[in-house]
Amino acid sequence: MEEQTQTKKTAKSIALEYIKSIIIALILAFLIRTFIIQAFKIPSGSMIPTLLVGDHILVTKFTYNVKLPIVDITIWHRQSPKRGDIIVFKYPLDPDKDFIKRVIGTPGDEVVIKNKQVYVNGQELKEPYVQYTDPRIVPAELSPRDNLGPIRVPPHSLFVMGDNRDESYDSRFWKFVDVSAVRGKAFIIYWSWNPKGNFSLNPKDSFLRWDRIGNIIR
Repeated sequence: MEEQTQTKKTAKSIALEYIKSIIIALILAFLIRTFIIQAFKIPSGSMIPTLLVGDHILVTKFTYNVKLPIVDITIWHRQSPKRGDIIVFKYPLDPDKDFIKRVIGTPGDEVVIKNKQVYVNGQELKEPYVQYTDPRIVPAELSPRDNLGPIRVPPHSLFVMGDNRDESYDSRFWKFVDVSAVRGKAFIIYWSWNPKGNFSLNPKDSFLRWDRIGNIIR
């Protein structure tokens, strides 16, 4: 009888330890996702060649601000996004969607685009990361894609663009991102899956782009 009682106590103790471990793990996962780092998947080609469709990335949430969950209130402003940063943010026209782009203009900057070339505060922007897929130059009267401005970035706002410049829907079309809408800074590619791949050992053709895993995002 005593052995049965002791066995029940032991089983109950083990169950409680498992429950405690699960609760602690869930709390830690929640805190990490809320304040430290979050995973995102790249669904479109607007950031090619820097980021490909199927890249899975980690975004550091504490780089710029530390926010309270649910209410989304900033409790600690660490620094502001800088030109060249790749950021994840709430899409201004639909905050339920997340977009990823590169910061081109920060508050107070004057942005001009002439025949695809970007100028910030009168200086030509050197952009080795940019890809162009359409040799045509579209006049400003038809589209802001290749010719725009000058426009001044308002306070607390960012002007962002995709690296796949001719195939990106960005600030040229819907203007600015409010700094408060920034979720974090893209940090590293932790997994990359090519939906059009095969079983080839060549990383360019394979399902798994193993040569991209672990790449720091710049």
